[in-house]
Amino acid sequence: MSNISPAKIQAQGIHHITFVGSHRQATIDFYQEVLGMPLIMEQPNLDVPGETHLYFDSGDGRLITFFVRPDRTNDSTPNPEGIGNLHHLAFSVSQATYTQVAQRLNARGIWNTGEIDRGFMNSIYFRDPNGQLLEMATYKFLPPEGIQQPMFSPEHINYVSQLELMPSRMFTLLMR
Repeated sequence: MSNISPAKIQAQGIHHITFVGSHRQATIDFYQEVLGMPLIMEQPNLDVPGETHLYFDSGDGRLITFFVRPDRTNDSTPNPEGIGNLHHLAFSVSQATYTQVAQRLNARGIWNTGEIDRGFMNSIYFRDPNGQLLEMATYKFLPPEGIQQPMFSPEHINYVSQLELMPSRMFTLLMR
């Protein structure tokens, strides 16, 4: 047994999350067209010949990526809820983006829970074309100190959120 105590490893955040997806177009149609996450890179999967690796910007510079193949079809069967499996992935969004995504889901006939009031935030749950449960969550007010403070003033966020823009354009305006 070593007398060396384990040193804390400090991660700087999540770099990316990778899912196994169906095919290229279905993944782009959903994540870019429905959720407004731009496809920022596409390359061969360097570990598996015949697969493509798609990279989407989730809005804060962190990535959601997918391994896709042209011969796969969508399978909307809910993903298993077992030990070690992902239950759901939640995205923190502005009220404007939350409303926009809810409208897009409904306009396309994509099942969703409708708005769920969590007291301090509103949530809407839905599944992607491969059965992964996703959540859009928006705070109803500024969270308490120490809990994910917004990067921008409430006035700035309110101004930009009322412009009814795509999320990528909102981000550009917020950075001004």
